[in-house]
Amino acid sequence: MLSSSDNGLHNNVPIPSPSHPRQYRAIGLIEGQYQRSQDHQTRGILITKEGSIIDTVVLGKVLSLFKKHIDLDKPHLWVVYPRTRLANDQLQLQIAGVWEPETLHPDQPHSALSDDNLCSGVPLESGDFSIRGQVVYASHPKKIVIVKIRQSPKHPSEKPSFFKLKLQGTLPDKAVGCFWELQVQLSNNRLMIKTGTNLGQMQKKQGKFPKKRSSSQFRPQKRTSNSDRPVPSPRRFPLPKPIKPKQF
Repeated sequence: MLSSSDNGLHNNVPIPSPSHPRQYRAIGLIEGQYQRSQDHQTRGILITKEGSIIDTVVLGKVLSLFKKHIDLDKPHLWVVYPRTRLANDQLQLQIAGVWEPETLHPDQPHSALSDDNLCSGVPLESGDFSIRGQVVYASHPKKIVIVKIRQSPKHPSEKPSFFKLKLQGTLPDKAVGCFWELQVQLSNNRLMIKTGTNLGQMQKKQGKFPKKRSSSQFRPQKRTSNSDRPVPSPRRFPLPKPIKPKQF
């Protein structure tokens, strides 16, 4: 990926392979022409080579490329982050870079992609996406899968944030609660699941509150037999007062 940094050149691929088995991410490649909005510098639309129109946001780190190197009158192969808008469940893209090494770095050699990258689930062609995260919802009748994806904090003191991405397709039974690696294809402004690999069940976090006592801890105590009970002392009543005889 070529953005303000040259991480893509170092890996010689537009999107590097996952750094560890359960690395969260949602990233893809789309070839198309970006048209900037007249009102906002970082907002616009992306017209794909198939003719689809997708609402698009440009991340701040890419703005310098637009000013120095990128001709927006021509189509490019964009590196994008997909998002699902909560208001209407529509797909939205965030442009994070562009894969065009011959334009941005013509003095550096670029070899062909290796077989390892071709088999690693890394997006290589326009419309390919790599989605990795926890499946929190899956419906066979509706053919909908929702994946929760963790975003790394920008600063060490901040907590990580999460977002949910809506995909079209089905997964095997008991997919919910597991970490999945999904290869996804853009089709008619929808992200369609092509293949998926279950990487295992997610560990459940322990709650902050102590566990509730079991019902066995509230069982009544067994009654003792009559022979073990103490004999109660007889009840004492007050003696009657003497009555004086009447005198005539």
